[in-house]
Amino acid sequence: MDFSQLPLALTATVEPKHADFLDHMNVMWYTHFFDRAIWNFYDSIGFGHDYHTNSGAGSFALEAHVRYYAELRPDDEFKVYTRALKRNAKLFHFIQYLVRASDNQLSATQEMLGIHIDMATRRSTPMPAATAAIWDKLIAEHSQLSWQPELSGSIIFSNKS
Repeated sequence: MDFSQLPLALTATVEPKHADFLDHMNVMWYTHFFDRAIWNFYDSIGFGHDYHTNSGAGSFALEAHVRYYAELRPDDEFKVYTRALKRNAKLFHFIQYLVRASDNQLSATQEMLGIHIDMATRRSTPMPAATAAIWDKLIAEHSQLSWQPELSGSIIFSNKS
């Protein structure tokens, strides 16, 4: 899989503090780096901090599924790429790929289901047309890639709102 065809959301290096007693990156740090990558990705598409702070809208995570494929060890540099999959009026589904930079080895994936929120009511609400258009453009671009994402099957996505 050519991950470079996807938006690069994060580049980082495993530091000694990220390692557990098995001398590889502990699972809590995968969560940390995936979260940082989500916000970087969101910022890059206009759905990030400014949107969440100034629009009165936001997003919450509903589900996450992580798979671990290859360990990362101290001093390993890695990259996180994001692929948009589907959306409906309120929900959006994407997957992140955490890849060891030295050999392009897939280390982990995180598949996410998020929901668009009205922050005043803290209830789901449809995305504004401009936000929906951004997601639609990404989904269309990413669906044209020559490879299909391997999904967990645990996230059930309905096209209904």
